[in-house]
Amino acid sequence: MRDIGVGIVGGGYMGKAHSVAMSAVGAVFGTELRPRLEMIAATSAASAEGYRAAYGFARGTADWRMLVADPRVEAVVIASPQETHRAIAKAAFSLGKPVFCEKPLGASLDDSRAMVAAAKASGCVNMVGFNYIRTPASQFARRLVQSGEIGGVTWFRGEHTEDFDADATRPASWRNFGAANGTMGDLAPHMINAALALVGPIARLSADIATVFPARPGAEGRQTNDDIGQFMCRFAGGAMGHLSFSRVATGRKMGYAYEITGTKGAIRFDQEDQNALWLYRADDAPGLRGFRRILTGPEHPDYLAFCQGPGHGTGYQDQIIIEARDFLTAIATGTSLWPTFADGMEVNRIIAAAQDSAQSGQWVDL
Repeated sequence: MRDIGVGIVGGGYMGKAHSVAMSAVGAVFGTELRPRLEMIAATSAASAEGYRAAYGFARGTADWRMLVADPRVEAVVIASPQETHRAIAKAAFSLGKPVFCEKPLGASLDDSRAMVAAAKASGCVNMVGFNYIRTPASQFARRLVQSGEIGGVTWFRGEHTEDFDADATRPASWRNFGAANGTMGDLAPHMINAALALVGPIARLSADIATVFPARPGAEGRQTNDDIGQFMCRFAGGAMGHLSFSRVATGRKMGYAYEITGTKGAIRFDQEDQNALWLYRADDAPGLRGFRRILTGPEHPDYLAFCQGPGHGTGYQDQIIIEARDFLTAIATGTSLWPTFADGMEVNRIIAAAQDSAQSGQWVDL
């Protein structure tokens, strides 16, 4: 067991989540590497000091370059806005430091390609953060599909829908400007990653993307990004699918949900009830056929580390702790674990294809 100095760029929503995860992961999973909260970077010296004191870091800085270059920072976690990811990752890789980057990997497909190239050239461990697929229920769903429990997959329906922008009178914020901050850049990556993990590569798609509220109070000019999007697709394995995304889905708070239909059964999941998975088996006796609700417990992936009681449940922060365990394991073994930067780039590639399809009105082959 040895410690490893961790630096986190960004102290807000995800910066806090990763700071808490790095503090807890050693106790939860007994990892070989034990994180030492070495430095946190923010946009000002005052905010950096506030985050340092609140989260327990040794030092804070207003310059991410100082964090990346510091010899006591041995691994870098990027939890800052998308447009900063490329420069931070390339700087860390140039110094031979492993990098965990929040999704989406880059603010554009070009960014993602450059980041993957830098990771490959450096040989450093790299990982991108798609936390929702790590719930015990979704890990279990993935195992059920891969084991053939529901037969060959014929259909996938996935959504990531929320309502944080459903109020047309809400003043404009940074979320309403720039493609990377729109629904396709912000919400879509999570469900696209889920589709790839659960069903496999997407071969072709046809997309439609729209802005529901083009003008908001306080905005200089009009909103420049999208509120809703959807696409039909055909997976490389033959299954058909439909994915939809919205930040104006009134009533939906964490609508990360999917249905997987197979030749022998089906699976349903909804993140708003993240500790349950619904399973249908076609070979049940006729009078017993129907979806059964399976509550997650110690028998399901990564549950026991958090709780010994079935049905007691895990939460959002636990997903981030699981990510931290995987990142530390990758560093300890010198082998990147899924999802790598290349996996993150594939999500960006599908988003770019969807944007092309929506603009042309044509199917796009991947």
